[in-house]
Amino acid sequence: MEVVPAWAPAVGFTLLPHAGGLLGSNITKKEIPVWYQTLQKPSWCPPNWMFAPVWGTLYTSMGYSSYLVWKELGGFNEKAVIPLGLYAGQLALNWAWTPIFFGAHKMGWGLVTLLLTTGTAAATTASWYNINKTAAYLMVPYLAWLTMASALNYRIWRDNPNRK
Repeated sequence: MEVVPAWAPAVGFTLLPHAGGLLGSNITKKEIPVWYQTLQKPSWCPPNWMFAPVWGTLYTSMGYSSYLVWKELGGFNEKAVIPLGLYAGQLALNWAWTPIFFGAHKMGWGLVTLLLTTGTAAATTASWYNINKTAAYLMVPYLAWLTMASALNYRIWRDNPNRK
C-alpha cells in the first residue's frame, strides 16, 4: 500500500516557496500604503500590481525545479546535501528579505540580504546544472528578477537616505 501518492512530492516541492511568500505578503500589504508609497523610486520601478504575479510564477518555477533535483538524486540523501542545502539557504534568505525591508524598514540590510540571496541562488543554479539542466534553466528568470530587485533596492536605499 502506497502511503504517499506519486504526485504529492511534486506538489509539495512546488508549493513550498509560496509559504514564505504568503507570510511576507501580509507584511507587504500593510507597509505599501503607509511606508513604501512615500519612498522615492526610480522611473523603471515596476508597478505594485506586478510583484505578486511575478513572485508567484518564480516561486512555482523554483519549487518545481527543486522537485526535479530531489527526484533526480533519489530523494534526501548524501548527494542531495549541497544542491538542496543551497536551495534551502537561498529560499530562507529570500523569505527574510520582506520582514527586513518592509517590516523593519532596513533598506541597506535588505540590499545585503538580496545580494546574498542572489549569490546563493546562482550557486544553487550552478550546482543543479549537472544534475538536471531543466531545473537549472527554470532558475534563470528568478536570477534575472533578483538582479533587477537588487538594483531597485539599491536605488531606493540610495535615494531615501534619511528614511527609516
